[in-house]
Amino acid sequence: MSDTRATSQTVRYRERLWVPWWWWLPGFGLAALIALEVNQGVPALPIWLPYAVLLPVAAVALLWMGKTEVRVMGTTDAVELWVGAAHLPVSVVSRSAEVPRSAKSAALGRQLDPAAFVVHRAWVGPMVLLVLDDPDDPTPYWLVSCRRPDRVLAALKD
Repeated sequence: MSDTRATSQTVRYRERLWVPWWWWLPGFGLAALIALEVNQGVPALPIWLPYAVLLPVAAVALLWMGKTEVRVMGTTDAVELWVGAAHLPVSVVSRSAEVPRSAKSAALGRQLDPAAFVVHRAWVGPMVLLVLDDPDDPTPYWLVSCRRPDRVLAALKD
């Protein structure tokens, strides 16, 4: 009989960085406008065909832009921040802070370290800054977009 321990990870926080709902209107409007132009430029095509192709392409593009998920997973032993496929154990985080929308341009501008791990979504206002203390990792910090940085930081500290 083998000794296997089941480590059940619990989700402490989860958020998907969807595009704003109102982006769907211009996205479909642009797809419809391009379909109209195709109809006028290529009269041999059935009128419905460009719309049937371009409207789903617009929907897929908007869904793809919002596919990134930020989540905090935890066990009794360890807590990790997952951003897409990348994950960071909280044990290597020395400091953490919220970056408000007003300070985001400074954090992403001249102050940005090129070695930092950055997941930035322009349509999400605030960010979370996690400074690392890991001698094996050349990444100085993580800078991640999230809508509720206070909840992310609280989930990381619990």
